[in-house]
Amino acid sequence: MALPWHLYLMAALYILAGANHFRKPRMYKRIIPPYFPYPKFLNILSGALEIILGILLCIPMVSACAAVGIIGLLIAVFPANLFMYANNDAGLGLPKWTLLLRLPVQVLLILWAYQYSFFIK
Repeated sequence: MALPWHLYLMAALYILAGANHFRKPRMYKRIIPPYFPYPKFLNILSGALEIILGILLCIPMVSACAAVGIIGLLIAVFPANLFMYANNDAGLGLPKWTLLLRLPVQVLLILWAYQYSFFIK
């Protein structure tokens, strides 16, 4: 069974985003809210999960499960997006409107993953 090209696009985006956690760890640790313990570990974990889930999206037998994992990951990292918006230091110097725009984009990413999940099949 061939997977649609846009699923491979999504997989590539998560693999690249996950790799970036290892390329620029300080940037990601800065956006982790202080009430979460072990920011270094959480950065490594989220980056590794993005890479692993991105790869699993490309395997037809497990792609629907990987899409559910992506949804869970997007929900889990949502507090970082809120923290970026609320905290100027965590906002990485981005304009407030772009940080606010990230919040509904997160919902769109969840909906994108949802269409490949086993919830739909």
